[in-house]
Amino acid sequence: MIRLWICAGAANGFIAVALGAFSAHLLQGRLSPEALGWIETGTRYELAHGLALLAVAWLAGREVRHPIALGVAGWAFLLGTILFSGTLYLMAVLGVKALGSVVPLGGVAFLIGWAALFVFGLVLRW
Repeated sequence: MIRLWICAGAANGFIAVALGAFSAHLLQGRLSPEALGWIETGTRYELAHGLALLAVAWLAGREVRHPIALGVAGWAFLLGTILFSGTLYLMAVLGVKALGSVVPLGGVAFLIGWAALFVFGLVLRW
């Protein structure tokens, strides 16, 4: 699982930086300010949770006794990124505001991931 979280974290970082640069340089004037804001929000959350995935990988690489909470955190961060940031990107590019109802599901997944990481911290025994 460590390899999965490292690769997922690195991919999230790559996508966030690439989309941020793409939107800042090539989409200015082509998308509405609202759509550019969606991309900016998506990239900010994707980058933050890419780093969170790297933290999950680092913690998973240590000899921990309760790895289930880490797995929940990793999967929740990954799902949250897909639902939250991915939907914001689609909304911006496709102009379909109806997709906005999916975004809060990604936010809930992020919250589950942070809660799972909190639980891991409570039960941590090295």
